[in-house]
Amino acid sequence: MGEIKSYKDLKVWQKGIQIVKLVYILTEQISESEKYNLKSQIKRSATSISSNIAEGYGRESTTDFCRFLRNARGSLFELETQLIIIKEVGLNFNEVVMTDLEGLLEEENKMLNALLKSLK
Repeated sequence: MGEIKSYKDLKVWQKGIQIVKLVYILTEQISESEKYNLKSQIKRSATSISSNIAEGYGRESTTDFCRFLRNARGSLFELETQLIIIKEVGLNFNEVVMTDLEGLLEEENKMLNALLKSLK
């Protein structure tokens, strides 16, 4: 395993960036009327996942890092809920992108849980 020199080396952070990319692709199809509501909220929660991982890593304290990893997991659950809302209210979305995104969220959750467990 390679040495971790930066938060950018963390696979869990890298997967968070993949999630953001897919969210931006997915939200392109959401109507402009939702631009400042659900569309904006989805982008914020997706961005918050990797942002919390980076911020926690930068605190240079295991306790702080764990707290920010839990925040990242909370943002992940928030995003997952927002994706459910997209489906339930019948907004336009790309089903392939949605499926890929749901898979990434599942992987990211497992990675966050494993990292938290390893740091305890």
